[in-house]
Amino acid sequence: MTALRTAVVGVGYLGNFHAQKYAALEGVQLVGVVDNDAARGAEVAKSCGCCTAFTDYRELIGQVDAVSVVVPTQYHHQVALDFLAAGVHVLIEKPITVTIEQADELIALADAKGLVFQVGHLERFNPVLMAAEEVLTAPLFVESVRIAPFKPRGTDVNVVLDLMIHDIDIIQHLVKSPVARIDAIGAPVFTGEEDIANARIAFENGCVANVTASRISLKSERKMRIFQQDAYLTLDFQNKKLLVAKRGEGELLPGIPNVQVQERELGESDPLKSEISSFVEAIKTGRQPQVSGRDGRMALETALKINQALNRIQS
Repeated sequence: MTALRTAVVGVGYLGNFHAQKYAALEGVQLVGVVDNDAARGAEVAKSCGCCTAFTDYRELIGQVDAVSVVVPTQYHHQVALDFLAAGVHVLIEKPITVTIEQADELIALADAKGLVFQVGHLERFNPVLMAAEEVLTAPLFVESVRIAPFKPRGTDVNVVLDLMIHDIDIIQHLVKSPVARIDAIGAPVFTGEEDIANARIAFENGCVANVTASRISLKSERKMRIFQQDAYLTLDFQNKKLLVAKRGEGELLPGIPNVQVQERELGESDPLKSEISSFVEAIKTGRQPQVSGRDGRMALETALKINQALNRIQS
């Protein structure tokens, strides 16, 4: 079977990992990597055993079947557009684009050409979320906290589009209901954009999510608590732990319910490898990607509405 020819456009911190995963996958050939920094591109190409490093991604058109687009968000649309127009499958990092109109154009083009267009919402491949989905039925209230120490990378967008969008995508994937109302507050601290933000998202089905993100914390934490009619779940994405508390039969004491608590440690995993493997599998089988362009668009739309709410507060 002919190997799937792949490339990575943008091999900074995250793009380097994309290149490593492609290089290690069976049935996949990493044809090239692209970076504006020629020395950086050459270094990554050499480390992956890849024969060619490019500074212009357009040189790869005609040489590849699929690419990862891992460039700053402002360039997502143009790079993905050029590859999709040339019949190349695309895995694009989050957020999908800067605007909804740009996202719509890419989705429509991928549909018209029958291409896989996947968005890199990495937490969808976290084993904690996958295990939680076996228990979840109809979330009523969600509380998420995603905080991290300050890092210069990712600051081309505010904390909503940098970090909170992970949880927005997860919550919308689980709740499966349109957004009815958003209230938000945030503040710029180290950059000119919001570095800490909180949003309260009310859905049409009655579920409410309270979402907090910060990139100026002294520690890292990625947790989500979900309440539904028969259970309470705590998802620790960082430490790969899941707690499920459910009401059991009878009572422990008069008036005190018998609560059954299960804690699971999901062990080591490689969500990025799972994400890229899923992308490759979708291409080979013709099935829909696990995180589609429409999923990425929905997360972006909500993130932009949160930003609008933040702007209303500031004005």
